[in-house]
Amino acid sequence: MAEEAKAKGNAAFSAGDFPTAIRHFSEAIDLAPTNHVLYSNRSAAYASLNKYSEALTDAKKTVELKPDWSKGYSRLGAAHLGLAHYDDAVSAYKKGLEYDPKNEALKSGLADAQASASRSRAGPPPPGNNLFGDAFSGPEMWAKLTADPSTRAYLQQPDFVKMMQEIQKNPSNLNLYLKDQRVMQALGVLLNLKFRTPTSEDTEMQESSPSPSSPPERKRATEAEPVKVPEPEPEPEPEPMELREEEREKKERKAQAVNEKELGNAAYKKKDFDTAIARYTKAMELDDEDISYLMNRAATYLEMGQYEDCIKDCDKAVERGRELRSDFKMIAKALTRKGSALVKMAKTSKDYEPAIESFQKALTEHRNPDTLKKLNDAEKAKKELEQQEYFDPKAADEEREKGNEYFKQQKYPEAIKHYTESLKRNPKDPRAYSNRAACYTKLGALPEGLKDAEKCIELDPTFSKGYNRKGAVQFFMKEYDKALETYQGGLKHDPNNHELLDGVKRCVEQINKASRGDLTPDELKERQAKGMQDPEIQNILQDPVMRQVLIDFQENPKAAQEHTKNPMVMNKIQKLVSAGIVQIR
Repeated sequence: MAEEAKAKGNAAFSAGDFPTAIRHFSEAIDLAPTNHVLYSNRSAAYASLNKYSEALTDAKKTVELKPDWSKGYSRLGAAHLGLAHYDDAVSAYKKGLEYDPKNEALKSGLADAQASASRSRAGPPPPGNNLFGDAFSGPEMWAKLTADPSTRAYLQQPDFVKMMQEIQKNPSNLNLYLKDQRVMQALGVLLNLKFRTPTSEDTEMQESSPSPSSPPERKRATEAEPVKVPEPEPEPEPEPMELREEEREKKERKAQAVNEKELGNAAYKKKDFDTAIARYTKAMELDDEDISYLMNRAATYLEMGQYEDCIKDCDKAVERGRELRSDFKMIAKALTRKGSALVKMAKTSKDYEPAIESFQKALTEHRNPDTLKKLNDAEKAKKELEQQEYFDPKAADEEREKGNEYFKQQKYPEAIKHYTESLKRNPKDPRAYSNRAACYTKLGALPEGLKDAEKCIELDPTFSKGYNRKGAVQFFMKEYDKALETYQGGLKHDPNNHELLDGVKRCVEQINKASRGDLTPDELKERQAKGMQDPEIQNILQDPVMRQVLIDFQENPKAAQEHTKNPMVMNKIQKLVSAGIVQIR
């Protein structure tokens, strides 16, 4: 199961679907929590989403589990580098190179970390040296361009993206693209400035009124000057008084929103849900930059049983939270609440599918134990409902009869197939378990046969065939004392059952054979080896009291005679005899 989840995670990672990759790697980790490769892969996926804190946690776990694996240090270095922990990144890459000196990825990472560390220690560059270089460095450039409405559309244009990539690689390439107004607009966004772009009037004025101090020969094409970056023109700032007034009003609205939220919470605790809804709605009107108001209203709708309204609010909270770049824990909470509402609405097994999907998305945002429990409960409820929907006693009986026909023809695999289908249709039928146990026994699949026989007895403790099936399996496994107990247990419910009586007789013969020492050396050796694997035999041999009893039987006949009067001691002695560990002569 862990390998399957890992393979799905690798496929999603290769496709660039990093959230899905993280979910699959997390599922694999739940199944195999000591597999260092899974933490390494999830660290890479987190780093691809710029979630470097989570990537660092997984990278540290990778190194902890496998300290001599060089790739773990590569993940650790990359996470530190993403968090601007340059010295830690350098140390991680160097440590990895101690284990794998020829690893090119570690060498390249070390060079990047050392260069970043040098730049950070050198401080800001002097004036005139790469004036705009910092504006284009790191993933922050793309985040700013995406966030600003004036440049967001440009990111859909391949030529613009290519130009920005070239500038990011080498900021000096900026001079090559300054004539493109999109690049100028992007530069203004990255520097938080506005550039005044030339208008048609400016152009006409320059053509009609050339500067007297500029002779015509300076305009020759062969002497064209390098393109210069236009001086940025600061955005006009509002009057200080207006700014203070706007900020004051914003703070007042936020304070009023918080007050409304607290009043809503108080009403919620009193189960005055209508008032709580009104308070949370008012808080949202006052401050739309805090999704907690939406979340609280969704919780109220959930409590009121208005599940569709709850789901709508949760969807709005997720959408608005992503716009505001809210804490991922809040996004996860909204998705979990949506899943809870969907579970409440579920009527059929298929209705659980969107709820399960919502819980899985929540776990991708934040791995919360409560959400994980809700996911497991939803999956369990879905499975149980599927069984109920599939339940059909009449069809189960038909499948069991088909299995009986194949059993008579000694076609045991085909019989098992029909008995299994019968159990899917009616999982409470002990007869199907009994019959399938007989098939498994015929095929030599003794553990499976034992499991079915025990389930048969569990469903109907008075069903004698269940005891007969279980005793037969134990007899074939040469656990004669256990088989004897099983046959005797069946006889309590059906004292005259010939199959059970015959089973008791066969077990007693085998036990007496061991007691008399009639076993061949090979049989004795096999029985002793099997007995020593039995936890019950091991406990008897490790019991100090029983060890003294065994010594008394060898050295102190008088004490041994007293021990024979103790039923518990003799029962344990009999188990040792049956296992071939002790022989009575």
